[in-house]
Amino acid sequence: MIRTEALVYAERYAAQEEALHSKGDGRSSIHYPALFLFLGDKVSAAIEPVLMRCERKWDNAAGVLALHAGAGRDSKEQRPSGSTDWEHKEQQPSGSAGRDHKEQQSAGGSRERVMTMALPDAAGRDPRTVRKDVYREFHEDGRYLAGMNRTLRRITNSIADYGRLYSSFDVIHLTIITRVDDPLNVLLPEVALLARAVLSQSFKSVQTDLYTLINEREQGDNFGYSSSAGLAFLRELDGMQLPDYTFKAPLLVTEDGLSIPVSHGPSALFDLVYLLSDKNERGMSPVNGMEDNYEIIAHISLLKNRVRPSSDQASGHGGYNNMTFKSGIRGSTGRQGYASAGFSAVRRPSKPIAMAVLYHAFHVLAAKLQTGGGWSLRDRQALLGLTPEALRERAAGLLPDEAGIAEMTGLMSHGRPSYSELKPLSLREAEALLFGDGGEAYFRSNFADGSAARAAALDPAREWATVLAAQEQATPPVTFYQLAEWTAEQGEAGGSVLNALRQHMNGLRSALAGAEEELEQFYAQSVERQPFQRVPLLDKRTVRNFIHYLFESIYSRKYEILRLKLELDIALRYDAALEQLHAESRAKVQTMQALEEELRSLALASIGRSGEAVDQNIMEYYRTVTAEVMLDIETRRGAGIFFSDRFMGSISELLRQGGAAVVRRLIDVCQRELLTAGAFTLPFEEELLRRANVAAAYENREIVSREELFKQLYLGLEDSAAINVRLFEYTQEHRHEEKYFFGDSGSEFLRYALNADGTTRIYRLGVVHEQRRSGVEKLNLMGGFHLEDLLYYRNGKVYYETYVQNGYRLHGVDEEQLPELR
Repeated sequence: MIRTEALVYAERYAAQEEALHSKGDGRSSIHYPALFLFLGDKVSAAIEPVLMRCERKWDNAAGVLALHAGAGRDSKEQRPSGSTDWEHKEQQPSGSAGRDHKEQQSAGGSRERVMTMALPDAAGRDPRTVRKDVYREFHEDGRYLAGMNRTLRRITNSIADYGRLYSSFDVIHLTIITRVDDPLNVLLPEVALLARAVLSQSFKSVQTDLYTLINEREQGDNFGYSSSAGLAFLRELDGMQLPDYTFKAPLLVTEDGLSIPVSHGPSALFDLVYLLSDKNERGMSPVNGMEDNYEIIAHISLLKNRVRPSSDQASGHGGYNNMTFKSGIRGSTGRQGYASAGFSAVRRPSKPIAMAVLYHAFHVLAAKLQTGGGWSLRDRQALLGLTPEALRERAAGLLPDEAGIAEMTGLMSHGRPSYSELKPLSLREAEALLFGDGGEAYFRSNFADGSAARAAALDPAREWATVLAAQEQATPPVTFYQLAEWTAEQGEAGGSVLNALRQHMNGLRSALAGAEEELEQFYAQSVERQPFQRVPLLDKRTVRNFIHYLFESIYSRKYEILRLKLELDIALRYDAALEQLHAESRAKVQTMQALEEELRSLALASIGRSGEAVDQNIMEYYRTVTAEVMLDIETRRGAGIFFSDRFMGSISELLRQGGAAVVRRLIDVCQRELLTAGAFTLPFEEELLRRANVAAAYENREIVSREELFKQLYLGLEDSAAINVRLFEYTQEHRHEEKYFFGDSGSEFLRYALNADGTTRIYRLGVVHEQRRSGVEKLNLMGGFHLEDLLYYRNGKVYYETYVQNGYRLHGVDEEQLPELR
């Protein structure tokens, strides 16, 4: 539970920071409308991430819509008919396009909407013929095309509703995204050309790009078949991108069921084709996996369709030129190459910061709870009412007044023995002759029983509760940390109250034994030897004087013995209460230690082991920052403020509810009082530089200069933006590279980056200027390779040929319509 709550807190803080910085960061706008078409069921996981990234990056992303062409769960009886609804990320109820449009406007673009188009379901089919079966069913059942036509016209009308968001409505950017091994991509030409045909009726030009996602890590046990299906698609794709590629089919369908042919070519089907794998060109799997490819799609889409402010030309920022890039990736033979990309970002590590602050705040509070030193043993005993004087007074307070013993002389004697009868007896015998056991019964009834009952009613824990609660709020406090030490059998730094009490109890036992022995010896003495007044000739007066002497001498001793027993009984009760207090306090200490270790582990885990500049010294730097912020709060609002009701309140009380209650309360304090402080609002570069230098003093290492830090960032961004496709480098006909930074071009880091490697640079470098304080992103574009250069192609070719030879029908069209395998 603690881990979950801490992670939720860190996620919430990161989201708030992202939203806050996003408000402060300037976002770019796209020039023309954009439509994303996701083809196949395997690519459905990419829909929301891609659209969310567009929303974060684009100021006018509210008008960006999407189509998902895939197999519906319903029967094709209705699905192909085009009866589709908007699907919201929040799963809002569907409604009319007009109402959704208003809802989206009111939500500020927070609801990305997707319209679905039904294609034949590939699930459950024979893998030997699934691609061919899907292709055949699509062409044989006219309801699929009819439904797609209706859906495309509907979404075209919806795009028109957002016309005011764009600078121009002449062109639309159609971005198609599919998985290489999805059987539904066998219909790519039909889907792409139908979409283009319908859109062309509303736009002068449709620029179409294809992104093919390769999941090398997910092939698992089906690696042979998956590779074969992927290669089958790549072979088809290679044919689509030939300069003499042509296609003609009756794709347009009217409301009356009339078909109109759509033709293409001779020319490549797509403007550019990007291949993006979850393994980069080094053969490594990036930490973010396919997530980086979603970033790439959003960033390339912005790069190609961005409204370029006049300030770009004035400042000389290198901008993207699509014709230049296409020309650059065309080899010397004139054969059009394929493209790929890599992405990296350096952003303020908000989650690790939140976790580090949570841990350090806990550590500071735990340290404050442990600082209640300076209490001598005598002071500790006095606080708990355990000094010898306090215990003696407490016992005495439970006894009736000793003067009440005098009233015992009024007891009726048994008969009227003469002094001469008493004279030879011992005191015990004389008391028995005079009163039997009446004296003992009276003392027990009027002294012992009542005081024992009052002792039994004592509740040390309740007595201490008020005192200890007040001391917990004192400065410095007395908390369960001190109590655990004070009540230990062998205390430190001042001594153990428990040990001192037990020593006192030993003294009481010795005193009690001595008093009882003395009483027995006194009882054994004869009446004749006692110093009481004898009255000659007045026997009764002499007996009465003896009785007074007897009670005063015997029962005053018994009274003291009773007081010693009561004090020992009280001490025993306090001893048991101290043991219980120790167990409770020790358990709280152990809970605090476990919580601190858990929070520390969570903080370190959130940072990871990347060793990158952006992650360095988070624990060290925010230890200092957290301590300074907390000290500032105490200076302004008073010592002990963190244990007031507005902040943590009683830690001891929270611990009774469980460790999670402490963490939950601390999370609230961090969110409300600590993370809102000015120390947490520094610009990205300044915070990073301070963090880089924080460890210099105590590690005796050279301080990281701004130049060195920027170099680390620059190299780290480049290293992390490795191209997300695996190639045989030596087979590449021509490698063309372009690199783009997304960030504040006026920042010191980007000024450094634009000048780095200036004399040796062999690639095009540009900046997409965005007024931002939260970080910087880098997009590396690379193109010029061909499909046979792909390691995925080389590996898959062996499987493909084997599966084909064993009767697998991996294509919708006949073999002679396909290009030769390369």
